Amino acid sequence: MTQDTIQEQRRSSMVAQIKNYGIKNQPLLKALMHVPRHLFVPSAQSHLAYEDTPLPIDCHQTISQPFIVAFMVDAANVHKEDTVLEIGTGSGYNAAVLSLLAREVYTIEIHAPLQKKAQALFKSLHYSNIHSKVGDGFFGWREAGPFDVIIVTAATDSIPESLLNQLKPRGRLILPFGNASHQTLIKVTKTDEGFLKEPLIPVLFVPLTRDIETHIAS
Repeated sequence: MTQDTIQEQRRSSMVAQIKNYGIKNQPLLKALMHVPRHLFVPSAQSHLAYEDTPLPIDCHQTISQPFIVAFMVDAANVHKEDTVLEIGTGSGYNAAVLSLLAREVYTIEIHAPLQKKAQALFKSLHYSNIHSKVGDGFFGWREAGPFDVIIVTAATDSIPESLLNQLKPRGRLILPFGNASHQTLIKVTKTDEGFLKEPLIPVLFVPLTRDIETHIAS
């Protein structure tokens, strides 16, 4: 049995488990089946890539467990005509999944080594609708907005107004809200009356890293 076959079988088991957890979004399940998650984790961890657990990556960051990735994307209700902004590229796995569901994906990573590695992986896997850059995700990506969906993959105890301002009408923001000891995944929807906030599930994410110099200057 080849390594590719082994990884495909592991990926199939991962997707089946996510489906058993209640994710029924067929385009999303198909995307999860298509993206080779083992290429987005450190080589020493590749045998664990399809386990339902977070894994460490470079720069003291993590790649979220597959169920959480699926849950966040499902909650965002991503459509094929959507433009998506991701805050926190990390390994690039979330962006790769999103790229198979949305029209365009813009992803920001504050750690240059992670962004460079993810960008090279996007190119090698021919994810041509992913646009990435190094930057402080707290401020979003104004030139590329507004966005139908914004997904934040690190926790913050305040919802950045800059991200809310970059949502289209009926746009959705998915964000881990809270501190190191207590976090809730929330969904914020932009309506005609304002922003509707909905708590989803308890989560535990690394904190949103800020550019200290930019933060002080602002």
